[in-house]
Amino acid sequence: QVQLVESGGGLVQPGGSLRLSCAASGSISTIYPMGWYRQAPGNQRELVALITSTGSTNYADSVKGRFTISRDNAKNMVFLQMNSLKPEDTAVYYCKWYGSGGYWGQGTQVTVSS
Repeated sequence: QVQLVESGGGLVQPGGSLRLSCAASGSISTIYPMGWYRQAPGNQRELVALITSTGSTNYADSVKGRFTISRDNAKNMVFLQMNSLKPEDTAVYYCKWYGSGGYWGQGTQVTVSS
């Protein structure tokens, strides 16, 4: 069984930073990509950033230049460094592992507000 646990969310002022972490456990193979998604109230879940096993990355246009995704294959972890946060970044952020049909974490709330 695969389990993903996110952490690092919270309340931050506009312009601030947060670093999200996702720890994966179970039958994890590092050959698969990992990603971060987010879902704001009333919106569909959307891809924020994705990273392959070799470190290639892809970002949503709305976060390019502000967010950075990284991973530690030895520890089965993926991270999302979020800088210059805006109120529109407020959402529940989910980690996803793309193997075996895909597994999701439970999500962590990020609120950007003054």
